[in-house]
Amino acid sequence: MLQLIDLHKRYGSTVALDGCGFDVRPGRIVGFLGPNGSGKTTTMRSIFGLVRLDAGEALWNGRPIGYEERRRFGYMPEERGLYPRMRILEQVSYFARLHGIKEDAARAATVGWLERVGLAEKAKARLEELSHGNQQRVQLAVALVGSPDLLVLDEPFAGLDPIGVGALEEAIRGEAARGAAVVFSSHQLDLVEDICDDIAIIHEGRTVLNGTLQDIRQASPFRYVQLLLQTQTEKARLRASVSAMEGVRVLWERDGELRCQVPRDADPQALLAAVCRLGEVGYFRFEPPALSDLFREAVES
Repeated sequence: MLQLIDLHKRYGSTVALDGCGFDVRPGRIVGFLGPNGSGKTTTMRSIFGLVRLDAGEALWNGRPIGYEERRRFGYMPEERGLYPRMRILEQVSYFARLHGIKEDAARAATVGWLERVGLAEKAKARLEELSHGNQQRVQLAVALVGSPDLLVLDEPFAGLDPIGVGALEEAIRGEAARGAAVVFSSHQLDLVEDICDDIAIIHEGRTVLNGTLQDIRQASPFRYVQLLLQTQTEKARLRASVSAMEGVRVLWERDGELRCQVPRDADPQALLAAVCRLGEVGYFRFEPPALSDLFREAVES
């Protein structure tokens, strides 16, 4: 298990980490979220000793992380860390050997992973000859080729087409099913919501929300209403009327469709009745927060 405990890091007058901490358990997938500049990359780099912390510690199975532990980790940095002129098969095999895998086994593992990420036909190409998305797939193969105990992925979905996203999602789920601890950052909250078991949200260097997605949803003080008013003549009144309801915050409105934040104990029947008085309702949903709602709650509070 990875434990990040009260991490602090300052660059001159800039505070990068100010008490970040969360756990990543074997077989679990953690979505590590936060606004740009919140400290996600600094946190991930600290796991690999690429950032020297001012205070706090990163532990693996309760012990400080050293060279041997890091050889059992897989890392996919946001900034690509590959050799542009090296052929793909040679490159991934080289990184496999850095994990301590013998040459024949490293080559076999490389062939297998290139097949899985859809690059088998590009094995003899140089990295610089590939598209951005395919270079991203090579970086993923490098992170996975050592069958890591811990997989750390910084913005892994950036630049991938839907096929690449599907292949990466399958790989992440497969690694967790194998027993690896997985943590990845992403701004694509719909993907995080689909894939992750646990969520950690960081803001201004501090962990502001942490736990299972289900528990965090249930603990939210808000619920969300989404509805469509079909009566054309009443749409102009919709936003003003709903905004006037006690405790209701309108998040957006377009062409009669509306999404609102309401208190957790709001009566959905009373809300529906109030909306029905404005006109014909096409649909009405009263639901727990989506991950995008939880993210906004955490960083705006």
